[in-house]
Amino acid sequence: MPADRVMPTEEAADLIGLVRDLATKELAPRVVEAEATETFPRDVFALLGRSGLLGLPYPEEYGGGGQPYEVYLQVLEELAAVWSSVGVGVSVHALSCFGLFTRGTEEQKQRFLPDMLGGETLGAYCLSEPHAGSDPAAMTTRAVRDGDDYVINGAKAWTTHGGHADFYKVMARTSDDRNGISCFLVPAGTAGLSADPPERKMGLTGSATATMRFEDVRVPVERRLGAEGEGLKIALAGLDAGRLGIAAVATGLAQGALDTAVAYAMERETFGKKIIDHQGLAFVLADMAAAVESARTTYLSAARRKDQGLPYTVQASVAKLVCTDNAMKVTTDAVQVLGGYGYTRDFPVERYMREAKVMQIFEGTNQIQRMVISRALAKTGVRGGTVTVAP
Repeated sequence: MPADRVMPTEEAADLIGLVRDLATKELAPRVVEAEATETFPRDVFALLGRSGLLGLPYPEEYGGGGQPYEVYLQVLEELAAVWSSVGVGVSVHALSCFGLFTRGTEEQKQRFLPDMLGGETLGAYCLSEPHAGSDPAAMTTRAVRDGDDYVINGAKAWTTHGGHADFYKVMARTSDDRNGISCFLVPAGTAGLSADPPERKMGLTGSATATMRFEDVRVPVERRLGAEGEGLKIALAGLDAGRLGIAAVATGLAQGALDTAVAYAMERETFGKKIIDHQGLAFVLADMAAAVESARTTYLSAARRKDQGLPYTVQASVAKLVCTDNAMKVTTDAVQVLGGYGYTRDFPVERYMREAKVMQIFEGTNQIQRMVISRALAKTGVRGGTVTVAP
């Protein structure tokens, strides 16, 4: 990873160094076997929780790390450069805590957040459904009020940590209005809640992804976040932050691929010299490095807007689009640099390429990101909007 990255504080620099060291010593030795055997590394998340890495962007008063998003995202990048399944998992866990922190009552936050942020409990995010992925307002999972409880019935697809999480942040319909959706925290082990067998995926095989089934699942009213009908607003606000998480993970993945490609090009020789000294291949590596650097700059720019309290929805979509498209290109080029070896499992670049593809799909496909960006352009014009001076 680049050694010259600029940190906002000395504390942040020390934190990144700690994460890099942890990833190298604790995660790297386990990646190949866990991904090959499709083993979910639950103990890794416990380790990250004990190390204070699962609640970095949340306040210290609730057990978080009190770090700006700019720093938290760079932690995600460091983790993903070594093990993308873990980087994605940390991002999803933070997203699962977002609704509680932003819309929960003080009593709810004091009760639930410390264990979530300290790593005692691992979260999952239940929004998509088999027929309602990019259009969450089309969901049919329903929560019906019954006294002091809600009774939830339906299914949630593509749930990261499905079957392994300790709690599920669930969006369910509470009225027939298109936006009549509410948000609930559902504990694992609740009667009627079950997980289908995990999906067999092309990549991120160390990350469990499953459909969650809700059959007369009773959830106390006190576990609803916000008022009835605020669930879609909570979900969309969370997705802005989550898209930045995926942008950082994709950048870390691309950096890992670049590191591997450069190391190989420095060792492999053809026609009497190292292949990095052949201009054709050197230019490919240069383009890969430029793509990684531009991706990092893009997500950090959006993160700084978030940290300053400025609107960042469009910038989050730009970051998710740029970073994940760049990751797909960089990982594909890494396979090309390694030639035939890149197509084998003797080197990790074929795995990086498989993992990069889903980055363009989840947290809103890149076609959805283009919709968000183009609609903003239609409203404000190419240079429209308000120029704001950062505090």
